[in-house]
Amino acid sequence: MRIILAGAGEVGSHLVKMLSNEDHDIIVIDNDPERLKAIGSSLDVMTLEGNANSISILKESKVSKADLFISATFSEDVNINSAILSKKLGAKKTIARIDNDEYLMQANKEFFRTLGIDYMIYPEKIAAREIVGLLAQTGSTEVVEFSGGKLQMYVVRLDENAPIIGKKLRELSFAGGKMIEFRAVAMTRGGQTIIPGGDDTFHSGDLVYVISSQAGLKELYKYSGKQNFEVRNIMILGGSRIGIKTARQLGNEHYVKMIEIDKQKSYSLSGMLSNTLVINGDGTNMELLKDEGLEKMDAFIAVTGNSDTNILSCLLAKHLGVKRTIAEVENIDYIHLAENIGVDTIINKKLITASRIFRFTMSEEVSSIKCLTGTEAEVMEYLVKPNAKITMAPLKDVDFPDEAIIGGVIRGKNSFIAHGDTHIKPYDRVVVFALPSEIFTVGKFFN
Repeated sequence: MRIILAGAGEVGSHLVKMLSNEDHDIIVIDNDPERLKAIGSSLDVMTLEGNANSISILKESKVSKADLFISATFSEDVNINSAILSKKLGAKKTIARIDNDEYLMQANKEFFRTLGIDYMIYPEKIAAREIVGLLAQTGSTEVVEFSGGKLQMYVVRLDENAPIIGKKLRELSFAGGKMIEFRAVAMTRGGQTIIPGGDDTFHSGDLVYVISSQAGLKELYKYSGKQNFEVRNIMILGGSRIGIKTARQLGNEHYVKMIEIDKQKSYSLSGMLSNTLVINGDGTNMELLKDEGLEKMDAFIAVTGNSDTNILSCLLAKHLGVKRTIAEVENIDYIHLAENIGVDTIINKKLITASRIFRFTMSEEVSSIKCLTGTEAEVMEYLVKPNAKITMAPLKDVDFPDEAIIGGVIRGKNSFIAHGDTHIKPYDRVVVFALPSEIFTVGKFFN
């Protein structure tokens, strides 16, 4: 696939890193030579210095031959204009990163399609939706749904008192004489992601990725030592766009308090968020947070523009007994640190954006894909084609890649956990966890 990417910032560079593992012809456009140099020196991509709004630059990139044009610069105007121009110049499909909720209204989406933008992505809106979903499943640090929730992937960190510590993976295949309804598909330990075999054991501190049906959720929490609890009282630190959207979604059914350091913005937010109590104050002030009832909160969400502030305030909340902490951490190098020192969940807009865009570079068999925080691996949902290689024998006999694993299968209205004797059928939807090096190979099994 020929892909042209406008924007070599953090979102663009992360996306290029993901795409470079595939067999794509990639050109990156940016007006900052230093950013282009950083990408070009480490990845096998072409770079072009210039403004993505320039017709001459787009023509120089041979946009007329592009299968996909992605505009993910810092400017919404540049993203929209360059996507429209690229479509008019012959690009087959275009994607623009936006910052305006109004554009995603159905009538407006159709309007932008007529102009030439096939898909618009608003990272802050997706991040807020993820936060709301996480507060509904408080026993997990991350939740990914497949086929409308028929299967889900939960990410749990094992504490030293978790019942499965020291047990082998194969010991969890049966419980009470019956097959259990969840499967551990990966573990992150010491910054390394492991695709586990039957003899691998669980250690304290492991971040475990588990595919489960709804029926298996109770057993999952039992063995991991986690509990799902009701969230009623929530404090949000930072009146950012993520904070505003999260408060709007939670305010009708929860008691929400927001702390915002900017006085004028606080007044504006108090009028904008009718179901949220907005407090003007410095979220790094421990006494202020205590005075505002941090110790009584069920969840604390830190989404200021400063990753350090978000991490430290979450640690304070955890120290004061808050059960659930969520921090926006935009510096990818900080993610492992934040997870290892006690922050429950990390939200990163770059990974969220990359996940949504990466889907458009995959074959038609992939119906969804999610890049996971804290690991380079991806979890994907494949639609199995007739006569695909994966249908030719039970899973134990198809020579599936070692650095990938099938977690579950959705067949019609039913879902179940995959095991060695499972025989995949055409039109099944299959959930696969894979390291980047194997994604291209995995795809061949389902085509």
